[in-house]
Formats: sequence, structure tokens, C-alpha cells
Amino acid sequence: MYLIVGLGNPGKEYELSRHNLGFRVIDSISKDLGIDVSKFNSGALIGQGDLDGTRIMLAKPQTFMNLSGICVRDLMNWYKIEKNKLIVINDDLDLDPGRIKIMDGGNSAGHKGVESVIAGLGTTRFARIRVGIGRESLGGDNSGYVLQKPDTEQMEAVDSSIIKAADAAKAIITKGIEAARNLYNGT
Repeated sequence: MYLIVGLGNPGKEYELSRHNLGFRVIDSISKDLGIDVSKFNSGALIGQGDLDGTRIMLAKPQTFMNLSGICVRDLMNWYKIEKNKLIVINDDLDLDPGRIKIMDGGNSAGHKGVESVIAGLGTTRFARIRVGIGRESLGGDNSGYVLQKPDTEQMEAVDSSIIKAADAAKAIITKGIEAARNLYNGT
């Protein structure tokens, strides 16, 4: 079974924020595949279904971003999911809005949710889909920026990247990570 985790923060006030693009990608996959993501287990809203004959689980941790790793670790242990069957989707300040990047391992690039997952699993070796949100400013504290809703100019690009990231997650499962990277990286 594959576990696809979208990182975000629970609660209406964060629903459309830049930091919740992971949740929005899970919602897109859920809608596309008809998977209800409403069961609560191990600190996450989850749902299970099939993608071209492969069992998948979608998850939206409810532990808040910086504690996502606890939830991911517990889900993987409970369902006995191998680390090479994990896909984590997160927002990324270093990519322009509308861009995505698929990675197979690597550091957190300063993303606290990804840092938490790395700490929870004790490894950096898992697939990631980074969804671009751009930066408000170079350096400095971007915490207020990531918690805001994208402006009208960015919304179209963000909505496009959500669809691309959902398709990329499905491609990782059906075609493999290298083929998915060739199809989606930089788009």
C-alpha cells in the first residue's frame, strides 16, 4: 500500500492558506478517485482506495504542520507501510507559484513539516512533491506569508499546481518516480 500525505494545518482559518497546499492536493486526489478522507486514525484524517489496482491511503495530519512526523510515523507503523511507499506533498517557498518538483529524498529545505517527517521516520529517503508558493521576501520570516491565502494573481497558478501535484502523485505510483519526474518536474 502507498501512503500519500498532504502536509497542512487543520482548521477553517488555514484552509486556503499557502501552507495548506498539501491538504488541497489530497482533496484533489480524493475527489478524482472517489476516496472519502474522513476516518480518523493515528492523528490524521485518512481514506483508502485503489489506483489502477494498487491500494493507496490518503492522509491529512491533524497534528499541525510542525508535528506531522508523529502522525506519519504512526500511520506507517500501524498499516505496515514501507518507507519507499510514502509520498509527502508540501508547499515550497523556493519554487514559484504554479511549479512543482518531485524529489526522492534530500533535506527538508527548511520546511518544518518535512523536518518533522524526517525526524519521525529517521530517514530522508521518501518521495516528495514540492508545490511552489514563492516568497514574500528573501531571507527573513515568511511565517505570515505562508499562512495567508494566495492573492488573486497567484490563485490561478496555485490551482494549476494542485492539479499537477495530484497527477504527479498518481504517476509516481503507476509509472514510477523517475517517469513522474520526467513528466512533471519544473512544470
